[in-house]
Amino acid sequence: MPPNNPIRSLSRHGSATTAVLTTTTTQYIPPFKPSNRDYSNMAAAAAAPMRSSVVSPTTTDKFSPLQQSNGILTSPVTSPVARRKAITLESMNQFLRKADYAVRGRLAIRAEELRDRLAKGDITLPFSEIVNSNIGNPQAMDQKPITFFRQVLSLVQYPQLLDSEYATKIFPQDAIERSRVLLKEIGSLGAYSQSQGVPYIRQSIANFIAERDSFPADANDIYLAGGASSAVSSLLTTICNGPSTGVMIPVPQYPLYSASLAIENATPVPYLLDESTCWGTDTVYIETVVKSSIAKGVDLRAMVVINPCNPTGSCLTRDEISDIIKLAAEHTFLIIADEVYQTNVYEGEFHSFKKILRELQRDFPGLYDDVELASLHSTSKGMVGECGQRGGYMELIGIDDQVLEELYKLISISLCPVVSGQVLTELMVNPPRPGDESYALYQKEYDTVYEALKERAFTLFNAFQKLDGISCQEPMGAMYLFPTIHLPPRAIKDANRLKTEPDEFYCLQLLEQTGICVVPGSGFGQKDGTYHFRTTFLAPGEDHVKRFIAFHKDFLQKYS
Repeated sequence: MPPNNPIRSLSRHGSATTAVLTTTTTQYIPPFKPSNRDYSNMAAAAAAPMRSSVVSPTTTDKFSPLQQSNGILTSPVTSPVARRKAITLESMNQFLRKADYAVRGRLAIRAEELRDRLAKGDITLPFSEIVNSNIGNPQAMDQKPITFFRQVLSLVQYPQLLDSEYATKIFPQDAIERSRVLLKEIGSLGAYSQSQGVPYIRQSIANFIAERDSFPADANDIYLAGGASSAVSSLLTTICNGPSTGVMIPVPQYPLYSASLAIENATPVPYLLDESTCWGTDTVYIETVVKSSIAKGVDLRAMVVINPCNPTGSCLTRDEISDIIKLAAEHTFLIIADEVYQTNVYEGEFHSFKKILRELQRDFPGLYDDVELASLHSTSKGMVGECGQRGGYMELIGIDDQVLEELYKLISISLCPVVSGQVLTELMVNPPRPGDESYALYQKEYDTVYEALKERAFTLFNAFQKLDGISCQEPMGAMYLFPTIHLPPRAIKDANRLKTEPDEFYCLQLLEQTGICVVPGSGFGQKDGTYHFRTTFLAPGEDHVKRFIAFHKDFLQKYS
């Protein structure tokens, strides 16, 4: 549609729906669409085989005529018959095929192949271990679980321990008491809970939010989930209604969002984070993206904000959050605030979207009352790091009641979130307090994990600072660094010859030569002409850092 033609957009305020004609000539920014990539040639260039992605040609289906023997119909056994598959690559859900999730993509698969070779005694590889810096999986990288959390989980999983004469010898009294309270509220860990989650646990979360933000929170607004990813999936399924639906996602972004939107057949609308300002947001620029997408007929429903940010590690300021909320109020879209790293802040301070929204509603009555907000938290990150337990929640503010009914129906189809994950979520938001028997150990473990993460972040950052061809923003939060790699023209030429992204080319050679697995920036989206990679700083020790430094210097020397 020509940009000067008036486009009808719908703006909802409260329960009223008003048609608004808008005219704009703002250039449209096309949706971010990550490509599916074939690593097979690139792996060969890195001197190691990879799992083949070639699909064998399909044999034409043939059905042999039936023969009769003693009154029974049988097939002749003269030759094998090609069996037809009920589900094929062509007949399956094509939207799923469009989804891409680089964090556990082909580099991660290759890393597992190399790990298997090491486990079988292969001594031909130039390294002796795989370092999975591709994914924020703390306890896989030697982060220890919080003792109190595991004690309560043990008792809730096996209540007979509570009646054992040894219980008080093994477990502290506050862990025993918490377990009894949770069991009373839950009944049994093996029973379904309410689809929205155990009411007692939702109230604990509401209390936590109220204490964090200094504003009241309502347990009815809380929805327990099997990790924040599950909550995101439910939310996007509810709000998306085909390709006309637009959802703004940051670039770079955690690929859960682009992958989920691909499966929903919705339109991702990218907005670039500004690397020159520590990956900050520019509201004036974002508004041009909003107007541009609306001018193209996109029904802009939501904006995803990840704070602290995965993959960049940046943290939003109060002013940046306030400006985004004002933009949402003006253009009527839902804010999806992914705040799972809210305790992983090393520089500055975390500000929740809920708190800033409530402050604006207090200070400017009527202007921001209809702003819709979904905020997400998880037990997978922070100092908890219980990724495999799959616990988390979302708080929904300002959502239409009829939409909430449909969302509840959707989550009810899955019956309920994993109840042990709900228990862990309660422990995360309601840990031991000063005066409790377990408090001293809890605080010591919490602080130890925090200080270790911060130290590792700056160890890796300082190493990058000393290398030619790499520039990196100072770590502020989350579990990641997202450095820029300035690749020599010869390396880019070789990557293009192999029909792969240059940063993927770099990352695969890093894996094949050092055993360090990171994720190329192209898997998260990046500004054209720039190359990055995302690495966690979870791995203990400095040996892998030395291996990376040696590799990078050799890479530059080889291709310069």
